[in-house]
Amino acid sequence: MKYIERVIENPTGLHARPAKVFVNVAKGFQSNIRVYHGEKKANAKSLISLLTLGVETGSKIKIEVEGEDEEDALMALEEAILSGLGEEMGERRAPTAKSSEKVTSPKLEEVQLTQSELSPISNNEIQGVPGAPGIAIGPIYYLKRAEIKVEETFESESGEKDKLQKAVEKAKGQLKRLRDNMMAQGMNNEADIFNVHLELLDDVDLLDDVLEKINHRQNAALAWQSTIEDRAKLVASLDDPLLAARSADLHDVGYRVLRILVGADSGTLEFPEYPVIVFSEDLSPSDTASLDRDKVLGFCTARGGPTAHTAIIARAMGLPAIVSAGDKVLSLGEKTNVILDGNTGRLTVEPDESEITTATQKQEEDAKWRRKAQASADEPAITIDGHRVEIAANIGGLEDAQKAIESGAEAVGLLRTEFLFLGRMNPPSEEEQFKVYRGIAEAMQNRPVIVRTLDVGGDKPLSYIKMAEESNPFLGERGIRLCLNRPELLQEQIRAILRAEEYGSLRIMFPMVSDFQELMAARKIVKEMEQTLGISGVQIGIMIEVPSAALMADVLAEYVDFFSIGTNDLTQYTLAMDRMHPKLAGKSDGLHPAVLRLIDRTVVAAHEKGKWVGVCGELGADPQAIPILVGLGVDELSVTVPAVPTVKAQVRGIKISESRSLAQKALKCATSKEVRNLTN
Repeated sequence: MKYIERVIENPTGLHARPAKVFVNVAKGFQSNIRVYHGEKKANAKSLISLLTLGVETGSKIKIEVEGEDEEDALMALEEAILSGLGEEMGERRAPTAKSSEKVTSPKLEEVQLTQSELSPISNNEIQGVPGAPGIAIGPIYYLKRAEIKVEETFESESGEKDKLQKAVEKAKGQLKRLRDNMMAQGMNNEADIFNVHLELLDDVDLLDDVLEKINHRQNAALAWQSTIEDRAKLVASLDDPLLAARSADLHDVGYRVLRILVGADSGTLEFPEYPVIVFSEDLSPSDTASLDRDKVLGFCTARGGPTAHTAIIARAMGLPAIVSAGDKVLSLGEKTNVILDGNTGRLTVEPDESEITTATQKQEEDAKWRRKAQASADEPAITIDGHRVEIAANIGGLEDAQKAIESGAEAVGLLRTEFLFLGRMNPPSEEEQFKVYRGIAEAMQNRPVIVRTLDVGGDKPLSYIKMAEESNPFLGERGIRLCLNRPELLQEQIRAILRAEEYGSLRIMFPMVSDFQELMAARKIVKEMEQTLGISGVQIGIMIEVPSAALMADVLAEYVDFFSIGTNDLTQYTLAMDRMHPKLAGKSDGLHPAVLRLIDRTVVAAHEKGKWVGVCGELGADPQAIPILVGLGVDELSVTVPAVPTVKAQVRGIKISESRSLAQKALKCATSKEVRNLTN
């Protein structure tokens, strides 16, 4: 056994990012590795365990290694620490208080402008963030999960361990299906939460603790429950906003496994017999998808954001929703009557008769407008003053293509091909892909279909593609990077698309392009496959999802036929905010002026070269964003199939001249809230 002691000089200590790097280095060795900080110790190969040490800048840690490669492990870990664990190393801040005093920074909420400062609200109103459009009027119902009763019976050590293993494996299967289903529907970012849950279920330290309790004759359910609760409390107690999401993930995955262990695996949510508005701190994807549409009028959460998984699923379900409304909404009282306006994010508590009357009128007007939009779904989206915008659909399969035609879609702006590659042990053959692409091309009746090539990677793995573990998969081998590193996958897919093109009007689009070389390498493969098949002229485009692509749009436009802006990822990468983060999701808004400026730059660059630009992210169906996007010159809005009729109807009700003026004002705003106030 060998050990070293080192001081952690990282400005934020051994927290999220450097801890991840540390764990990944440790996992590369066979030896057992422990880290000591004061009286605490952690398994160096367990992220959760390492984070609970609470190592701050200037703290000394002891690394203890025992095993056949202990010298190499110590050397690698020491080198990683000295090189900054993935961070730029500057001068460490000197403490400004005695060591016994806790130094705290101002909370994020304390330095933000509140919505009330920008748009005054009355005493009985709470301002949240619009999650999904629509108005709901009804009583509050705080979400209650089915009660779990854990018995104290004990079978045997082997029997309890077998129960645990089977429960964990079953939970993994459920999570993989949820992840794959969401990815197949295009909810790739929302599916990431299940990858986090899967990672937690493989945490060796977590499982070792549970097994140790079973060895002391505690049954699997009690051992699992107590371990999860203890770990979640430890992580939450560190008072680090970067770790808050991990605590929530622990609760979510813990509840899933516990349900299986106690035989309450239905996961059914209970609702009263009368219609209600669901209130909760937050909702998981499975919770949101399980809401009974006949009994739930809408929902309001204290956390979350407009582009988080809860809001996206709500929009798909047609449920009005407010998110990020704050803790106050958790203590209003059961059955309190409220008006929930998902269009503005405003919650009216105990409304009077006049407020209810006004809201009811808005409901009726909204319903009438939606019926009218549906009735005119086949009509083109032409503004009052004669400017046409193409409205397309985002789809994930043949069935979606058929529904897109019924909804009035003029094209498919995004065909997600991941559904062909997920949930299987081997990649689909060229012939299998060809048949699917041909079916979709024929179903769209010669309307344009943009086929996005395989968009998976480190954060969205495929079982048959072996990949190294990445410390930050969002910045790793994903999208076009993965496919260029495995050209046989891309070549087969390109050939299948080119062969199916003669049965309709297919176009090829590459995801996550970040520089010129990636575009040219992908383009070269298309040209080679065209030559092999004796085909030519297929349109090639790229997604604008990272700032570098937007900033280089004038160069890239020369070599593409079109751009499609993926506003979900573009927002995430521009603002450096994970839209799944519980404290930051409310700020991750595609109408942030920085994002709008990148969209504007992309459109101008494309139009100068005679190329067109679409938007295929969630922003394209945002009622407040539509006039701004049209005003910026976006040529196509590609949205979810159910949203096509209403987006077309909204475009018909605006003037391009007014939209252009609005867009210029938005570009000059300082915050996303200011932009949204322009459209209120």
